[in-house]
Amino acid sequence: MSSRTGELAGNGVQPEWTLTVVSMTRDGDANPVGLAELDDRSLVQACLGGRTEAFDLIVERHRRHVYQLCRRFVNRHEDAADLSQDVFLRAYRGLRRFRADASLSTWLYRIGVNVCLNKVSARVPPQTSLDDAPPLMAAFDDPAGGLVRAERATKVRAAIGRLPRKQRATLILRMYHDLSHQEIATVLGTSVGAAKANLFHALGNVKKLLADQALG
Repeated sequence: MSSRTGELAGNGVQPEWTLTVVSMTRDGDANPVGLAELDDRSLVQACLGGRTEAFDLIVERHRRHVYQLCRRFVNRHEDAADLSQDVFLRAYRGLRRFRADASLSTWLYRIGVNVCLNKVSARVPPQTSLDDAPPLMAAFDDPAGGLVRAERATKVRAAIGRLPRKQRATLILRMYHDLSHQEIATVLGTSVGAAKANLFHALGNVKKLLADQALG
């Protein structure tokens, strides 16, 4: 298994590391034939059945979204890349625990949230701005506009970093990853009602924190 980190061109920094797990056939050659055509659940079964190279395709398909999730919990690209790699290592080691009653992406989000919340202190808010903050800005801006978005993005990210753990995760999953309340409940291991309540309180707390900052 090998890994490497780097940067991709595009709309921001993206991970370039890969996890490589190669299964050998009897004659010693790698055997990836047909894997690219499989869906996620079939790739999991192939990996568990001995074709561990199938996990490379799982990483390739999901690394961007996992990286973006981790990036919203930390300040630096390097930290997000490390967290992302940890997510996939945990997923590979715990692949037998994956159940088909949820999508693989939801399962990976659950691992990702747990990894991030366990390794990132909620008491240390990130200080850099969110590259894709506008979706959350729209939830607070009045029709006439308001504060300059670039400045407010930094304040919003700092406010998000001060939220309680589940409120913080719920807001990130809903506002930036567009997960449904049911998906968020599955990721966080809670009820749909609790997911809705967490989002309601998270938005209220962020709005209050922004108002307090403006008065300060």
